[in-house]
Parts: sequence; structure tokens; C-alpha cells
Amino acid sequence: MVNKTMLSIVLTASVVSAAEAQTKLVEKVTKKGDELVIPYAKYKLANGLTLIVHEDHSDPVVHVDVTYHVGSAREEVGKSGFAHFFEHMMFQGSDNVADEEHFKIVSESGGTLNGTTNRDRTNYFETVPSNQLETALWLEADRMGFLLDAVTQQKFEVQRETVKNERGQNYDNRPYGLVYEMTSKNLYPYGHPYSWTTIGYIEDLNRVNVNDLKNFFLRWYGPNNATVTVGGDVKPEEVVKLVEKYFGSIPAGPAVQDMKPMVPALDKDRYVSYEDNVRFPMLRMTFPTPEAGHKDEPALDVLAEILGQGKTSIFYKNFVKEQKAMQASVYNSTSELAGEFGLTLVAFPNTPLAQTEELARQSIAEFEKRGINDEDLQRFKAQAESSLINRMGSVSGKVSQLASYETFRNNPNYIQEELKRIQSVTKEDVQRVYNQYIKGKPAVILSVVPKGKTDLLAKADNYTISKEGYKPGADEYSGLTYTKAVDTFDRSKRPGAGENPVVPVPSYYTSSFKNGLKLIGTQSSEIPTVTLMLNIAGGHRLQAKDPAKAGIASLTADMLNEDTEHFTSEQFSNELDKLGSSIRIGAGSDETYVMVQSLKKNLDKTLTLLEERLFRPKFTQEDFDRLKKQQLEGIANQATQPTAIANNVYNKLLYGEGHIMAIPSSGTEKTVANITLEDVKKFYNENYSPSVSQVTVVGDITEKELMDKLTFLKNWKKKDVKLPADVKAPAIDKTRIYFVDKPDAAQSEIRIGYLAMPYDATGEYYKAGLMNYALGGAFNSRINLNLREDKGYTYGARSYFGGGKYAGPFTASAGVRADASAESVTEFMKELTNFQKDGISEDELKFMKSSIGQADARKYETPYQKAGFLGRILEYNLSKDYVKKQTDILHNITKQEIDALAAKNLPVNNMHIVVVGDKKTVLPKLQALNYEVVEVDADGNQIGSSSLK
Repeated sequence: MVNKTMLSIVLTASVVSAAEAQTKLVEKVTKKGDELVIPYAKYKLANGLTLIVHEDHSDPVVHVDVTYHVGSAREEVGKSGFAHFFEHMMFQGSDNVADEEHFKIVSESGGTLNGTTNRDRTNYFETVPSNQLETALWLEADRMGFLLDAVTQQKFEVQRETVKNERGQNYDNRPYGLVYEMTSKNLYPYGHPYSWTTIGYIEDLNRVNVNDLKNFFLRWYGPNNATVTVGGDVKPEEVVKLVEKYFGSIPAGPAVQDMKPMVPALDKDRYVSYEDNVRFPMLRMTFPTPEAGHKDEPALDVLAEILGQGKTSIFYKNFVKEQKAMQASVYNSTSELAGEFGLTLVAFPNTPLAQTEELARQSIAEFEKRGINDEDLQRFKAQAESSLINRMGSVSGKVSQLASYETFRNNPNYIQEELKRIQSVTKEDVQRVYNQYIKGKPAVILSVVPKGKTDLLAKADNYTISKEGYKPGADEYSGLTYTKAVDTFDRSKRPGAGENPVVPVPSYYTSSFKNGLKLIGTQSSEIPTVTLMLNIAGGHRLQAKDPAKAGIASLTADMLNEDTEHFTSEQFSNELDKLGSSIRIGAGSDETYVMVQSLKKNLDKTLTLLEERLFRPKFTQEDFDRLKKQQLEGIANQATQPTAIANNVYNKLLYGEGHIMAIPSSGTEKTVANITLEDVKKFYNENYSPSVSQVTVVGDITEKELMDKLTFLKNWKKKDVKLPADVKAPAIDKTRIYFVDKPDAAQSEIRIGYLAMPYDATGEYYKAGLMNYALGGAFNSRINLNLREDKGYTYGARSYFGGGKYAGPFTASAGVRADASAESVTEFMKELTNFQKDGISEDELKFMKSSIGQADARKYETPYQKAGFLGRILEYNLSKDYVKKQTDILHNITKQEIDALAAKNLPVNNMHIVVVGDKKTVLPKLQALNYEVVEVDADGNQIGSSSLK
């Protein structure tokens, strides 16, 4: 039973006036036994601010979340995108925090930060070492109460360009990127708060001015419309004093009333469409459903799972298994005002979407014949429980959950109610919501077809958006005033940090089995789960001896996710889902990986399934034919995606013709066409061996308990697998630009670099990473500040060293505005050249040492973080004290050493520059630069002649 205490007390911070100091403890929730609950204390400040504190001393980190109950639903027609735009502006400095300092201060403190906006709320968050709590609260309070005077026209214009770049990268220039926008504006009535998307429209972004934005802040960003949630290595009474000090004197904003649900009603099917630069036609059917928290929400979630989630679903059986579509999925998505039951079908090329719609309707109707069984409910309830528990694996996950529950349910402990709702769903409920919301009900039916292929539309468009009945809402913005807090302390002084927390490296155990399999593990009892990762060395590189069948590692891994000797893939998926477990197998450049997640109570059954999947694959011709077809279609689809084209051309240039790494790990159409089922069986039989494998285990289990469960791995038969040696890359005689035409691309993709060195935990590779941090490794790096914050060319730019067991590239990359492509290349090369020539500044060196030195507190928090850290120790045979050695290197490295590393490892005259973009917009300006420009096709083959200024 949850222990919930209700009382009211007064806490007083000496630095705050008596009028501001009254803070009420609303409730305190503690955990009893094994119940699923996040303990917390909830407070209310006099200005209306809600404070929630979760105490958790398992790691020396703190997560601070400030959630404002305002999203794009509070915007007006013609002024879309404000909430998201303001999310950007909140990082641009305030009265006591200089421009671009917010990111710098948090990074320098060893923390990480971000903000997100959706329809209904905006949140800002930092995860920092526990000694930096006061700094995080000072930063958040300063932008809540002291922002607007720092919002300048220049900052406004730069962030307007950044938001437009974000829209270009994530919406306009992404395949199917406008699906949600098209659905929203045709599903909801004109003027409905959900009829536009969070990113907003370009014309609205162009129309607004800085004063519009300031008014939006004044109306919605008051403390009375915010929840501050703090979790981690803290003491609640200290948090309360700090929050009172920094937030208590900020005046309340205008009152905010919750919006009421506004579920749309359709009188008939609405057919709408658009053409996109895609290979596969897509059909999306969207039915209106109730809002989040509605009593029917869990039953609709069950219905969506039965219809179109996983291999047990009707849509998987009828579309994917029968090769009628590449992908088929169904989800019930809910927001504060309404929900959407969406069916998404990605068909094969040239498939008429009328056929796809007909089969979709037949599949929906099949639910009536199939009905609901006990296993359907068991699967749903087990997966929901597992998901809730796994969300609690980090302090950030727990804080986010508390903040969301408080914002939308006024109850941070809503997890108890959510569990009840999930467990109480019945078969009758699922049948009822099907009849009420789906059966025979009208939907928005969106067709997305390749350009010039309107003959594939499901039906001609029959709906035009009408403004009839629209009435503008009340004026929310007249008479707003900006009143700053009056304090008895100096806010301009950044708080001190105190001693850095001592961050112990997780204690771990290791073992080696007779068959050569290596194991590393650690016990972690924060949540009752076990994470197991099996890594089999080789992957795509194993095909170096026969590149003509490149792609086989990926295809083999996919085959292992299909039928086994004792289960069809559907039966196997059903058994896993009933446990709330997952087993995923995939292949990359250097390895095949197996990822296992299980609740501890279900580990034995999960490992039995892992043994079946790993050692008893059936390898049927039917599965092979289907997966091979999907892989070939996926390869063909890459030719439509600028990001994939840029990466593929870049790798071909780096590694050279004939090198296995010059070929994508998925293979090419030609190489995959060569692969047979016998090839897959041979690859599996010859290369899946314990002698080149390692197991990493993190979870609520002792070493002895674990070892007793791994007999099946100890009995794994050893094979003689020879891993290929590294092959030296071709030399680059001079820096050239390689240009690929992507007609009408809204953005260009840029890659700049060369093949550098393999991973080394304490050698030159590690030191080069330290060198790169100020250049392109942090948000406040030279490259990102220049291209994103100063110029507004991109949503983000970076550089990094990417070595592993084999030499990996140094790469600088970004997606940039098409009209700023040549300028972006110039700025990239300017930053690389200046750093190579002049090195690091003393301030940058200090920033790098502070930031990386304090970041250890965040390295080992979640099960996956711990598993990644331990896996690296085993893979590279690192000593137990390697972290201490890295720390010593970090503390002692000098400006002279960094400068020498830059001079050596940034060969600006011997790099490849790849640009993928619209030829008519981009190429003439590239040709005006002082580089030879070589035009190549999407496969990296030269077309026409090169040009040199």
C-alpha cells in the first residue's frame, strides 16, 4: 500500500522575504515492499509553482525538469510554431546568463540538457552531477523570471533560421516528413488546436515578430503554469530551500485554465494526398479517438496491438508476411484534447493504394471473426508492466514520469492508477471500443505517392479544408506586463559547485568459458530487470573475402529473428510478449549483436527462448525470399534519401574501390541478388562462434545466480573463425569536393573527413577525442556555434573520431540550408583550418577539462549505459583502472599537446568533402570555391568531368 501523507507546513529560506517564503508540503509518497511506485514529496509555492522532489542516492546525479503546461495547442491561427520557437529562445541567454552560456555552463558542469515541445507541454531539463544542482536551478529560474530583456531581434532572427532548418531537416527534406502535418490539418476542423503541428508553418514563422513571441512567453510561462521536478542524489529540504530562493520571488503569471477535450467528428471518409520524393507509396488511415486519460484509452491500445503491432498482429500476417507491404503498423496515439487511431501501410513500389486500402478494410473486419483471447490481454498487460518498470531505470526517466503525471493528471503517483487501468481491461472493453470508434466509422485516408505517380492514389481527393464555423478564440495577449522578481540576493553571481562527487566505476566480475566465450557482468538492483548483450565479432567485415555477397551478415541476422525449429516467428513473438521480454538480433559493420531485456521474474523463460532463437533457427525459403526482397527494396530506397547517399559516397571515397567498408552493410542490389539461402546457412554455421563472442549482463541478479542459467552458452560449440585484418585506406592527394545531385532538395548533406585511427582508450585516439571536443564535439563547439548559432545555416553541426577495432574516420558533418551549402563548406573548412593551425584556446581547454571531467557521474546510470561500459572493457581488454588513467590524461594534458594533436590529426589539405544537394542551387557556388569539384552519382562513380576554379 502506498504511504501518502497529507499535511501543510511552512519552510523558510533566510534569503527570501517572508511573503515569498510560504511553501506547502502537499503530500509525501513512500514505497512499501515491491510495489511499483516512485517515491516523492510534492510542494506548492506561494506564486503557484509546483515542486516535486524524488530522492534517489543510487548514483551521484541529479535530473532537473521544468515543465510548462503550454504547447502548440495554445497557439493562434496564423501564429503556429510559437511554443517550439520559444523552446529555442529559452537557450539564448537571460539577464544573468549570457548568450550561448546556458549550454556552456551545463556542459562545463559535466551535464547534459535539452528541451522538447509537443502539442500540450514544453519541458526543459538537465542531468548534472549532484554538486551542480544549485547551478541548474539558478539557470532555470533565470530564464523563467528574467528572460525577455535578453531576447533581441538578432537572436530572434538566428533562431527563426534554426527552426526553419529543423523543419527542413525533419519534415520537408525527410521522406514522408509531412504525413503528420497533412493528417492533422485534414482531421481536425480549421482552427482546432491540433490542426497544425508543433514545428509550425514556414509562412507563420516568416510572419511573426519578436514582440509576438514575447507576449506568448508572458501569457503562458508563469510559475503558476509550471512544475519543477528534481530527482536524484538530493535531500528534499535542501531542494525546497533552493527552489524558494531562485523561483519563490518570481511573480505569478496570468491564470491558466486547462483546455477541455475536443475530439473531432467526421461525417464521411476524407481522402487527401500529396506527392513526395519517395520510392514506396504509403497509406495512412486515421480514426478520431478520445483523449489521453479517457476510460477507453487502454482498450484502444489493446485493439491497436491486436490489429497491427508485432508478428502476432492481423496486419503483419496479411501485409508483411504475405509480401503485400514493406511495413504495416497500428497505434492509438493520445494527447490532452483528442486521440488518433492510426493505420500506416508502406506498400511496395507501384502498388495501387486502392488495393492496399481494400486489404486494410478486410483486415480490420477480420478482427470481428478472430475476436479477442486471453493471450491478447496477457501480452498487453505484460508489455505495459515491463515498459513502466524500464522507464524507471534512470533518474531522468523517473523525473519525467512524475512531471508528466503532475502536469496532465494533477497526481504524480498516477502510475498506480495507470497500472489499475491496464490490468482491468477486459475482452468486452476491446470489442466495445472497436464497435464505437472503428467499425464502419469514417477516417482521414492519406495517400503519399512518388512524384508523378498520382495513378497510385487510393482515391481522388474529396475533402477541402473549410473555415466555415471557425471563430477566433478570446484575445489572450492584451494588457500583458513584464514584472521581474525583487530579491535579497545577487542573481548575477553563478552559484558555487562544491566538491565533485566521487563516481565509483561499477564493480564487475568476469569469466571465460572453455569454448572461448568471455563474460562480464555487474549486479544492479535499482529495478527488477536483467539486460543481456551478446556480441559476435565480425559482422559485415567478414565478407571482405567475398564482397560479391556483401549484405549477408545483415540478412543472416534478420533470418534469426524468424522461424525456429519449435516456433513460428509469430508463436515466438507471442511467447516473448507474454513475458514482457524482448530479444533482438541485428548486424553492423564489425559485429552481430543480440540484445535481451527481461524482468527478473521471467528471466529463465526468456533465456530458454534465447537458446531456441540463437541455436535452432529454421532458415525457411519462405522467410528468406521475403527478407531478401525487403532488403533489396530498402537498398533501392536509399537512393531517395540524401543522408544515406552522403554516407555511402563518403565511405566509398574513404575506403576505396574493392574494400568491404566501401559497400554499405546492407549490401548493394547486385551483391544481395547474389545471396542464396545456402549462403546464409553457411555464414551462420561458419561465423557464429563463442570463440569470437562476449556476453555482458547487467541486472538484479548475482554472479552465481547468472552462471547457473548459462549452461546453454557454455555448451555452444567452438568454430575456427578468422577475423579479417584491417586494410589501409587509399591516400588522399588533395582536398576535393565530390558533388551528388539531389534535385529540389530543401537541404544539402555535407561530410568532410579522412580515415584516421582505431580506438585506443588511453592513447592517441582518446587524446584526439579531447582535442576535438572544443572543435566539434560539444554543443558549444566552434563548428556548431558558427554554423547553427551564428549563421543559422543548420539545425546542428559536429565533428568526431569514429574508430573501433579497425581504423575509423574523422568526420565533420551537417545537414544545411540548400542556399547556404557553399557557405557552409567554407565555414567548416575555416574552423578546421584555424584549429589545425592555431590550436585550442586556454578557455576552451579549461571548458573541455571541466566538462569531460565531471561527466563521469552520468556514465553508468542506466542498465544500457552500464552494459556499454562493461562491454567496452571486455572488447578492448582494458585494465580495471583505465578510467583513472583517462582521468589522469585529461587533468594533465596541456595546450601544447592539444595543439600538436590538432596539427597532426586535422589534415585539411588531404580530406574528402562530399556534398549532396540540388545541382541548380548548389553546384555553381561550390564551383566558385577554391577546390576541384568532381560530380559523382549516388554510387560514388564520377560523371562528367571535374572542374577547378
